Amino acid sequence: MQVLVRDNNVDQALRVLKKKMQREGIFREMKQRKAYEKPSVRKAREKAEAVRRARKQARKTAIREGLIAAPKPKPRVGAPRRPGLAPSTAPAATPAASA
Repeated sequence: MQVLVRDNNVDQALRVLKKKMQREGIFREMKQRKAYEKPSVRKAREKAEAVRRARKQARKTAIREGLIAAPKPKPRVGAPRRPGLAPSTAPAATPAASA
């Protein structure tokens, strides 16, 4: 794995390296190899991972084909990340009191 350091910016290169290692699953593998794993436990874990991957793939395919509804997007908490959008400053609408 190789990361280029531009303008002596080691912090940015470290971030890029960590992101690459996370994507490749190196951290997960290091954590697993820290202690011995019995072959029977390893087989069970790998089988469970395979089932999880298959279910995820089937769910994505079903969503793509329109067989099931796509999950609703989670609401974003906090300030918007894009610089052009400002948080809403309009007062909240209050229900009119009927007399």
